[in-house]
Amino acid sequence: MSRGRISAYGRMVAVLGTVLLVGCAFGQSKPAWIDGVSPDYPSAQYLTGVGQADNRAAAEDRAYAALARIFKAEVSAQSKDWESYLVVEQRGTSHDERRLALDQLTRVSTDKVLENATIVDRWYDAKKNLHYALGGMQRAHAETALMERLADLDHTIHSDVAEAHQTSDKLAKVRALRRATRNLVLRETYNADLRVIRASGQGTAADYRVQDLSRELDEYLSSNFVLAVRVTGDHVEPAERALTEGLIREGLRVATMSSGTEAGAVDPHTNPELLIRGMVRVWPIDVRDPQFTYVRWCSDFEVVNLSEQQIVGAISKGGKEGHLSEREATAKVIRVMQQDLSTDVARAIAAHVYGESELPAEAIRPAGCPREGVKGKPAAATH
Repeated sequence: MSRGRISAYGRMVAVLGTVLLVGCAFGQSKPAWIDGVSPDYPSAQYLTGVGQADNRAAAEDRAYAALARIFKAEVSAQSKDWESYLVVEQRGTSHDERRLALDQLTRVSTDKVLENATIVDRWYDAKKNLHYALGGMQRAHAETALMERLADLDHTIHSDVAEAHQTSDKLAKVRALRRATRNLVLRETYNADLRVIRASGQGTAADYRVQDLSRELDEYLSSNFVLAVRVTGDHVEPAERALTEGLIREGLRVATMSSGTEAGAVDPHTNPELLIRGMVRVWPIDVRDPQFTYVRWCSDFEVVNLSEQQIVGAISKGGKEGHLSEREATAKVIRVMQQDLSTDVARAIAAHVYGESELPAEAIRPAGCPREGVKGKPAAATH
């Protein structure tokens, strides 16, 4: 046999030998952790999660997901104590909306906790062509990291509460209480994670309760912080009602405008901090559609600090709708307008009040809205 043929034969034998060894090592020696028990990673010292898939990367992802589910279950169990916050935070009372809020909070805390997790072992079942991965987290290391995070949040919460109780600025007080409540809810999600990490199942209590801070903020908003809404232009009543209802749903108190008074005047029994004033326009447009008639709507709103007579933010919203007749198109556009005012516009204003985001100083009008408030068919709005 030639040297080349012997060399090729030798390589083939080596490859077959390697395959057999791999099959024996990984295909038959199933590690104990696949069944949930491992002397190398005892539950008193480790949190573990097992993932399996037909490729290694997917198996590792599922191992991390298995760990995440442990924390998510504990956060869900504790969330009943945060209902007062979650309802306001999610602008409604539906189960789906609260579930979304809870998922967001869980993701924030769990992502942080999983920074301490690694893939500590892997195994390949050659017979079934399955990859297995073991995600592990040392309880002691994870606890140390969480305790540092809790200490930072406690310091921030104390500072926010102190500011809320000391400031004479009403808007600053609202924003400080809101920050404190939000950070306290986040702290409680981390504390739920701590219960999972500690073998004792015990967390570390906060100095405040979510229900108490939420109640304090709600009571202050109800008795001390008032918004006024004033809408002019077309279809004023449905527009004003929609925006008012949206702001109330956000947890804000809205004053009633006094009829027959000057612009900006409100019920004399209230003393609004902010005035939400705006104009709404609705008009038919020609898009040369042989089947449908289109109507456009446009709104510009300003948020005015009444004590300083200063515009602190602005927002615009608009759109167009089509139907078989102008009457039907107008009815449809009013419904859409009400929905947008009660959700998008109200949420943007509430986020500004709570200090979660700032409104631009000047409204950016949607495409096709006229610069001047002229009813009818403005030349700039025929497309």
